[in-house]
Amino acid sequence: MMIYLKLFLAFFFPGILGYGGGPSSIPLIEHEVVDNYGWMTTSEFSEVLALGNALPGPIATKMAGFIGYEVAGVPGAIVALLATVGPSLVLMLILLNILYRYRNSPRVKRLSSFVLPAIAILLADMTFDFFNTSYNAIGLLVTVVLMVAAYFALERFKIHPAFVIMAGLVVGGFFL
Repeated sequence: MMIYLKLFLAFFFPGILGYGGGPSSIPLIEHEVVDNYGWMTTSEFSEVLALGNALPGPIATKMAGFIGYEVAGVPGAIVALLATVGPSLVLMLILLNILYRYRNSPRVKRLSSFVLPAIAILLADMTFDFFNTSYNAIGLLVTVVLMVAAYFALERFKIHPAFVIMAGLVVGGFFL
């Protein structure tokens, strides 16, 4: 039972103190895992970090799951993952509760009027980057055909986005 508490603390503190996401919490996780608890050597930790960087998704959660599993099996992986995402989840729930409570406030409405355009611009920038990457990799014609097909699949035929993404991966793999 004590190992689960140690695992929780080893990933909870980096989750709280690692402001800026996974990359900022990696040194904190290394300190806990290598220096504080001695569950891994620096070399082993660097291998886990390299493996985590090779896989898609947030680095801190991948490392927490792997290290938790290595230390205490499946329950250890669950505890480490909960400790990693717990601080952000709790804070997000608290902030969303506050926003929901004051959703009719003029200040909150004004905040939304400032945030929503910024989100739209960020999404448009991301879309342009995806278009540019696709255009450079497979050409204009195939890129436009994929965009139109994805639009119709999502909007006209109401196909689940996961299936549209998988189809895009297959087509991209075929052309690359």
